[in-house]
Amino acid sequence: MEFTAQQIADLLGGQVVGDPSAAVNDVAKIEEGRPKTLTFFANPKYEHYVYTTESSVVIVGNDFVPQHEVKATLIKVPDAREALAKLLEMYEQMQPQKVGIEQPSYISSSATVSSNKVYVGAFAYIGERAHIADRVKIYPQVYIGDGVTIGEGTVIYAGAKIYKGCRIGKNCVIHSGVVIGADGFGFAPDANGVYHKVAQIGIVEIADDVEIGANTCIDRATMGKTIIERGVKLDDLIMVAHNVSIAHDTVMASQSGIAGSTKVGSNCVIAGQVGIAGHIEVANRTTIAAQSGVQGSVRQEGKTIFGSPAFDYMAWTKSYVVFKHLPELKQEIDRLSKLADQK
Repeated sequence: MEFTAQQIADLLGGQVVGDPSAAVNDVAKIEEGRPKTLTFFANPKYEHYVYTTESSVVIVGNDFVPQHEVKATLIKVPDAREALAKLLEMYEQMQPQKVGIEQPSYISSSATVSSNKVYVGAFAYIGERAHIADRVKIYPQVYIGDGVTIGEGTVIYAGAKIYKGCRIGKNCVIHSGVVIGADGFGFAPDANGVYHKVAQIGIVEIADDVEIGANTCIDRATMGKTIIERGVKLDDLIMVAHNVSIAHDTVMASQSGIAGSTKVGSNCVIAGQVGIAGHIEVANRTTIAAQSGVQGSVRQEGKTIFGSPAFDYMAWTKSYVVFKHLPELKQEIDRLSKLADQK
């Protein structure tokens, strides 16, 4: 399917600078542009590619002023990255949608599966009393346990496992290898130091518009619920332990983990390889820099923290200026100490 620069500009509410009839039928990264592809420019580091790219059309911000000749046709918009995201979403929606129930697959006779544009892939399993709403896509080898509910428009990719009783909201995306509702890490030692399992009888409840990356695990609560609120985005390879709650619109990058019963606020940004201890609270709009270890509650909203143990980011950077010179400072202290002893 082919579109002109003017048609794309009309969709985005943008302005064409160049040939409005320039046609595109694919997308490309700006440094890998080819004729008849669409690309975008948003990061100043990539400006030189605007002048050399072979792409026919480039989406740029309204504030972009070329410093050299541009061969491509430009479409100026308020936010180039947001505009491209909108176009890619439109493109994805135009692709053929899978529907129907492939065989072999197993659907319990007591399960309720909507007939409205639902897809169930081969070798999928849907347990007793499960409820699958309209437009849900369940790819091959997905396991849906007894009593699970899946909301409208949710997509569950191949090999994901959702244990009994868990609830998934509307328009969620659950990627391959995700495990939702496995037992929390609950064991209690007896008088002889032998650990015995504590039954995990709670569930996981995931609200609408949540996306969960590949191989992420969210454990069921010991009692009650592990809760992921609306709009949360979890990257690949994340661990969320039993009875954790993550408030709306928080994002969390890969290889991070949250220990049991911790409450994370809304609109937080948790970078990669962050470890958060159990039974603490993290305030709304907290940013936790990569490889930090959070051992105590963060009470003040909007703080950025770093380090292990993590503390205020600006205080950490000032401390770093000092402790990176500790060997030299130690030598100077030893020198002064010897001088003092000589006197």
